[in-house]
Amino acid sequence: MYKNYIKRLLDFVTVSCVLLIIWPILLLVAVWLHFANKGAGAFFFQERPGRNGKIFKVIKFKTMTDERDKDGKLLPDAKRLTKVGRFVRSTSIDELPQLLNVLKGDMSLVGPRPLLVKYLPLYSPQQARRHEVRPGITGWAQCHGRNAISWTEKFKLDVWYVDHCTFVTDLKVILLTIKKVIVREGISSNSSETMEPFTGNN
Repeated sequence: MYKNYIKRLLDFVTVSCVLLIIWPILLLVAVWLHFANKGAGAFFFQERPGRNGKIFKVIKFKTMTDERDKDGKLLPDAKRLTKVGRFVRSTSIDELPQLLNVLKGDMSLVGPRPLLVKYLPLYSPQQARRHEVRPGITGWAQCHGRNAISWTEKFKLDVWYVDHCTFVTDLKVILLTIKKVIVREGISSNSSETMEPFTGNN
């Protein structure tokens, strides 16, 4: 009952109220990033798989420039991530535009993070269960390591959430997320500015 109906209603009401309050902040951040990203824009759109693998376009604040090397290839993430972008990412402000995805019904406030479409054929049947619920802005895995844990650990936590999706669990995730954001914990993996790509073997 909660997973299929009440959760969606709570998402819609909560996000509507939050957006009415924070829209001036979103506008200021968008202008700030527009200049910091050297003309690359303030928003990032990318196709991601949602519930049951349905593809949608996720929206985030763009935290990197589009700078390229002499061969026209994008520079590594660490070199394109601006100081402003690093702050926006470390405080999780970059995730806030996804509130619009929640409003549309593509996402939920809490759920497994929406990953890249190219990962879909790499999941084991158990890992693919993460798509039985709407993806979330934050999730159980984000509260237990975020980008600092392995893919294997992340998927186990995602599937655990699918099997334990309740109001109490969601409330706990939101409270833990607020704590993580305040201490800026688990933002990066051990060897990169963002999470290493998933290859099906990690």
